[in-house]
Amino acid sequence: MKVGVIFGSSSDLKILKGVTDTLKEFGIDFFCEIISAHRMPEYLKEKISEMEDNGAEIFIAGAGLAAHLPGVIASYTLKPVIGVPISSAMDGLDSLLSIVQMPSGIPVATVGIDKGKNAAILAAEILSIKYSELKTKLKESRQKKIESILKENKNLKDKI
Repeated sequence: MKVGVIFGSSSDLKILKGVTDTLKEFGIDFFCEIISAHRMPEYLKEKISEMEDNGAEIFIAGAGLAAHLPGVIASYTLKPVIGVPISSAMDGLDSLLSIVQMPSGIPVATVGIDKGKNAAILAAEILSIKYSELKTKLKESRQKKIESILKENKNLKDKI
Protein backbone atom coordinates (compact mmCIF):
# COMPACT_ATOMS: atom_id res chain seq x y z
CA MET A 1 0.00 0.00 0.00
CA LYS A 2 1.37 3.35 -1.08
CA VAL A 3 0.27 6.96 -1.02
CA GLY A 4 1.50 9.73 -3.28
CA VAL A 5 2.11 12.87 -1.22
CA ILE A 6 2.55 16.08 -3.19
CA PHE A 7 2.79 19.57 -1.73
CA GLY A 8 3.04 22.80 -3.65
CA SER A 9 5.84 24.48 -1.70
CA SER A 10 8.69 23.70 0.65
CA SER A 11 7.24 26.37 2.96
CA ASP A 12 4.59 23.77 3.85
CA LEU A 13 7.09 21.27 5.30
CA LYS A 14 5.60 21.38 8.81
CA ILE A 15 2.21 20.22 7.48
CA LEU A 16 3.88 17.76 5.08
CA LYS A 17 5.80 16.22 7.98
CA GLY A 18 2.53 15.70 9.85
CA VAL A 19 1.27 13.72 6.84
CA THR A 20 4.38 11.59 6.45
CA ASP A 21 4.83 10.95 10.19
CA THR A 22 1.23 9.74 10.42
CA LEU A 23 1.59 7.52 7.36
CA LYS A 24 4.72 6.01 8.93
CA GLU A 25 2.81 5.46 12.19
CA PHE A 26 0.32 3.30 10.28
CA GLY A 27 3.03 1.51 8.28
CA ILE A 28 1.99 3.05 4.97
CA ASP A 29 4.69 3.56 2.36
CA PHE A 30 4.62 6.80 0.41
CA PHE A 31 6.18 8.83 -2.37
CA CYS A 32 6.82 12.48 -1.57
CA GLU A 33 7.41 15.44 -3.89
CA ILE A 34 7.23 19.23 -3.92
CA ILE A 35 5.62 20.20 -7.23
CA SER A 36 3.92 23.41 -8.28
CA ALA A 37 0.77 22.77 -10.31
CA HIS A 38 1.11 26.18 -11.95
CA ARG A 39 4.84 26.20 -12.66
CA MET A 40 5.34 22.50 -13.51
CA PRO A 41 2.10 21.03 -14.92
CA GLU A 42 3.77 18.56 -17.29
CA TYR A 43 6.19 17.37 -14.61
CA LEU A 44 3.25 16.94 -12.22
CA LYS A 45 1.40 14.83 -14.77
CA GLU A 46 4.50 12.65 -15.30
CA LYS A 47 5.06 12.17 -11.54
CA ILE A 48 1.43 11.18 -10.94
CA SER A 49 1.68 8.57 -13.70
CA GLU A 50 5.01 7.35 -12.31
CA MET A 51 3.62 7.10 -8.78
CA GLU A 52 0.61 5.16 -10.03
CA ASP A 53 2.86 2.81 -12.02
CA ASN A 54 4.80 2.21 -8.79
CA GLY A 55 1.73 1.41 -6.70
CA ALA A 56 0.21 4.67 -5.43
CA GLU A 57 -3.40 3.99 -4.48
CA ILE A 58 -4.30 7.40 -3.06
CA PHE A 59 -2.91 10.91 -3.35
CA ILE A 60 -2.62 13.54 -0.63
CA ALA A 61 -2.00 17.05 -1.92
CA GLY A 62 -1.39 20.20 0.09
CA ALA A 63 -1.41 23.72 -1.26
CA GLY A 64 -1.99 27.29 -0.18
CA LEU A 65 -3.34 30.43 -1.83
CA ALA A 66 -5.15 29.44 -5.06
CA ALA A 67 -4.55 25.78 -4.10
CA HIS A 68 -5.16 24.20 -7.47
CA LEU A 69 -2.76 21.30 -6.86
CA PRO A 70 -5.27 18.76 -5.46
CA GLY A 71 -7.75 19.50 -8.25
CA VAL A 72 -5.12 19.25 -10.97
CA ILE A 73 -3.99 15.91 -9.54
CA ALA A 74 -7.62 14.73 -9.51
CA SER A 75 -7.88 15.66 -13.19
CA TYR A 76 -4.90 13.39 -14.00
CA THR A 77 -5.94 10.30 -12.00
CA LEU A 78 -8.91 8.13 -11.10
CA LYS A 79 -7.40 7.39 -7.69
CA PRO A 80 -8.83 9.19 -4.63
CA VAL A 81 -7.28 12.59 -3.90
CA ILE A 82 -7.31 14.17 -0.44
CA GLY A 83 -6.67 17.90 -0.36
CA VAL A 84 -5.01 19.72 2.53
CA PRO A 85 -5.63 23.47 2.46
CA ILE A 86 -2.64 25.36 3.82
CA SER A 87 -3.02 28.60 5.74
CA SER A 88 -1.45 31.52 3.95
CA ALA A 89 -3.46 34.53 2.83
CA MET A 90 -6.94 34.85 4.37
CA ASP A 91 -5.95 32.37 7.12
CA GLY A 92 -6.27 29.50 4.63
CA LEU A 93 -9.91 30.14 3.76
CA ASP A 94 -8.89 30.89 0.17
CA SER A 95 -7.11 27.53 -0.02
CA LEU A 96 -10.02 25.67 1.57
CA LEU A 97 -12.51 27.11 -0.90
CA SER A 98 -10.21 26.44 -3.87
CA ILE A 99 -9.94 22.77 -2.93
CA VAL A 100 -13.48 22.06 -1.79
CA GLN A 101 -15.24 23.73 -4.74
CA MET A 102 -14.35 21.18 -7.43
CA PRO A 103 -16.53 20.83 -10.51
CA SER A 104 -18.92 17.92 -10.81
CA GLY A 105 -17.15 14.72 -11.83
CA ILE A 106 -13.70 15.60 -10.42
CA PRO A 107 -14.04 15.20 -6.63
CA VAL A 108 -11.37 15.97 -4.07
CA ALA A 109 -11.88 14.93 -0.45
CA THR A 110 -10.88 17.86 1.74
CA VAL A 111 -9.72 18.04 5.34
CA GLY A 112 -9.48 21.12 7.54
CA ILE A 113 -6.95 23.89 7.10
CA ASP A 114 -3.44 22.66 8.03
CA LYS A 115 -4.84 19.24 9.04
CA GLY A 116 -2.28 17.06 7.26
CA LYS A 117 -2.49 14.39 9.96
CA ASN A 118 -6.22 14.04 9.26
CA ALA A 119 -5.47 13.58 5.56
CA ALA A 120 -3.12 10.71 6.40
CA ILE A 121 -5.70 9.14 8.73
CA LEU A 122 -8.38 9.45 6.04
CA ALA A 123 -6.01 7.77 3.57
CA ALA A 124 -5.48 4.96 6.09
CA GLU A 125 -9.24 4.59 6.52
CA ILE A 126 -9.74 4.34 2.76
CA LEU A 127 -6.91 1.83 2.43
CA SER A 128 -8.32 -0.20 5.35
CA ILE A 129 -11.15 -1.28 3.06
CA LYS A 130 -8.55 -3.34 1.18
CA TYR A 131 -5.94 -3.90 3.92
CA SER A 132 -7.49 -5.29 7.10
CA GLU A 133 -4.31 -4.79 9.15
CA LEU A 134 -4.87 -1.04 8.82
CA LYS A 135 -8.33 -1.37 10.36
CA THR A 136 -6.70 -2.93 13.44
CA LYS A 137 -4.12 -0.12 13.64
CA LEU A 138 -6.84 2.52 13.29
CA LYS A 139 -8.86 0.96 16.12
CA GLU A 140 -5.75 0.86 18.32
CA SER A 141 -4.97 4.50 17.53
CA ARG A 142 -8.48 5.62 18.48
CA GLN A 143 -8.36 3.59 21.68
CA LYS A 144 -5.08 5.27 22.67
CA LYS A 145 -6.71 8.67 22.15
CA ILE A 146 -9.66 7.65 24.34
CA GLU A 147 -7.32 6.41 27.08
CA SER A 148 -5.35 9.66 26.91
CA ILE A 149 -8.50 11.73 27.41
CA LEU A 150 -9.66 9.53 30.29
CA LYS A 151 -6.24 9.95 31.92
CA GLU A 152 -6.52 13.72 31.55
CA ASN A 153 -9.93 13.60 33.24
CA LYS A 154 -8.43 11.85 36.28
CA ASN A 155 -6.02 14.76 36.73
CA LEU A 156 -8.49 17.49 35.85
CA LYS A 157 -9.29 18.55 39.43
CA ASP A 158 -5.61 19.26 40.03
CA LYS A 159 -5.53 21.60 37.04
CA ILE A 160 -8.58 23.71 37.77
